[in-house]
Amino acid sequence: MGIIIKNGTILSANDEFVSDIFIEEKIIEIGLNLCEDGHEVIDATGKYVIPGGVDEHVHMGSFATLSFETSHAALVGGTTTIVDFAPQIKGRGIIESIDIQNKEFAEGKSSSDYSFHGMVMDTNESLLDEIPKMVDAGITTLKFFMAYKYTPFMVPDDLIFKGMQIAKDYGITIMVHAENGDMVYTLQNQLLSEGKTEPVYHAYSRPPIVEDEATQRAIYLSELAGCPLFVVHVSSKGAMEHIKVANEKGLPVYGETCTHYLTLNQSFLEKPNFEGAKYVCSPALRTDEHIDAMWDAIKNNYLLAVGSDHAAVKGGFEKKKDGLNNFAKIPNGCPSVQDRMVMLWTQGVEKGKISKQRFVDIFATKPAKIVGLYPQKGAILPGSDADIVIYDPSYRGTITHADSYEGTDYAAFEGFERYGIADKVFLRGSLVAQRGKFVGRKGKGKYIKPKPYALCYEGFKVKD
Repeated sequence: MGIIIKNGTILSANDEFVSDIFIEEKIIEIGLNLCEDGHEVIDATGKYVIPGGVDEHVHMGSFATLSFETSHAALVGGTTTIVDFAPQIKGRGIIESIDIQNKEFAEGKSSSDYSFHGMVMDTNESLLDEIPKMVDAGITTLKFFMAYKYTPFMVPDDLIFKGMQIAKDYGITIMVHAENGDMVYTLQNQLLSEGKTEPVYHAYSRPPIVEDEATQRAIYLSELAGCPLFVVHVSSKGAMEHIKVANEKGLPVYGETCTHYLTLNQSFLEKPNFEGAKYVCSPALRTDEHIDAMWDAIKNNYLLAVGSDHAAVKGGFEKKKDGLNNFAKIPNGCPSVQDRMVMLWTQGVEKGKISKQRFVDIFATKPAKIVGLYPQKGAILPGSDADIVIYDPSYRGTITHADSYEGTDYAAFEGFERYGIADKVFLRGSLVAQRGKFVGRKGKGKYIKPKPYALCYEGFKVKD
């Protein structure tokens, strides 16, 4: 027996129409007046039917964050597939590190379907010998950090450049965290020496120019290497414009932004009683000028997608108090995987900043294409996984931690109004969430291995 979803308005990245959908584990058929005999029938009249969300940017298995056991929060919020940045283990390769992370932290524990990005944290040139083997191991994206000086994260430009030169030959998408680590480190120490220790100085130590510079530098590296580039969590107007200009020149340079850079401004870091620490993330929250620029970029396709950059710090707000007298010691992280859909709908669609079709594109379709999971994920098409959200736009409410499944002790978007709710969420044809409640079985998520030569390689030609 399958399921017939009837009378719903199907939203895709470029269309909107009323139709029925027949689903089992996959989407079997789309059409009007489908035969109902022997099937469960769900009436979606007055509701939207959209692809399950794909969040291309989460930190579920990182050293200081809550693990995949809280991934059912994604399902409650309409996201059915997450892509985690797997930290490289010191002395281990990228491939081995992802295998360890999957077996120890994700397999049998993730409730959503999931995949992995490689994340370079052991900066020696053995990486260059490993890159050609990554695709066969199911690794088609690789992230380099340009920030966090004197930590395992920061990768020197020469290794980034050499990695790009090799990755392009295998269809591996290179991603960068673009902030100038030297600038940030210097500013942090200068501010602290002046007694400026409160959370808001996190933003002053990471002003827009440190992101602008690193983004342009990454673009130059990718141009010289002849390699596509994807810049993660773009937050500044200048960085976005560098990406836009590069793309207009015909360079395969792309980027994403995140929910908090569309909705939270720098004033949240100024909250009294150390409450501002809840909003410490990197890049830092920006002023409204930059928020407006991010919406413009999303509307006009200058940036392709919106990830959550979900990082629910173990211990939550209490752990962030490690930085009470030193903003540089406040653990970075914004718990946001559950609220990405409703925030994009409420702040974007309902306020006329983006169309319903663009909402589907940035929430599900483009993320799936960027990471090489489309059309298995991110689409309502025959043969795609039956990952489907029935969205009720008539619901009115307020985001509150009391409704959170993220496992932390606060909600990043506490008090924000919400228009709409995921009435029903299906993962591969199984009902897993209903009107803000998890109703599935934990640990049933599958590891989905992506394909190389994804969206950033479309129309790309390797130079001789």
